[in-house]
Amino acid sequence: MAQERSFGGPRRIITDSRGQELKEKVVHINRVAKVVKGGRRFSFSALVVVGDHGGRVGFGLGKAKEVPEAIRKGIEEAKRQMVGVPIVDGTIPYAVTGDFGAGSVLLKPASQGTGVIAGGGVRAVMELAGISNVLTKCIGSNNPHNMVRATMEALRQLTEPAVLAERRGKSLGEIRG
Repeated sequence: MAQERSFGGPRRIITDSRGQELKEKVVHINRVAKVVKGGRRFSFSALVVVGDHGGRVGFGLGKAKEVPEAIRKGIEEAKRQMVGVPIVDGTIPYAVTGDFGAGSVLLKPASQGTGVIAGGGVRAVMELAGISNVLTKCIGSNNPHNMVRATMEALRQLTEPAVLAERRGKSLGEIRG
């Protein structure tokens, strides 16, 4: 028997090892029960996304007997797993798909003023990465864990347009079209 709860908005501002300000958002908290001889033992798992609104984002899963401790552990893991995301004019440079488990996430660049068209865990990752205009579509499973992991996989696939142009032996203008 598992009880699920989702939480909105960033809770507080934290700092990383370089002294840079990071914001965290709890995407999902799950109460899990272990059945033992004397009854049930309850614990909590927390899925947390951490980002600097400037192109760096990570996620972590913390497990503990109490919710605040699970969130703290999730934040620590998220800070260790942060990745850089190329951002061009507030959006991603090109469309990309990320897969994890039974879920896939399609990310498409959007024009200025579109906003973040995403739900749940995908929205948390996009906002904390600093992406302000993007279109997303969740395909298959919409489990928050799979969606966050698929989104992070998609963001890892992105490269800077200048690096892509150099790799193809073309100019930046030819790449952007």
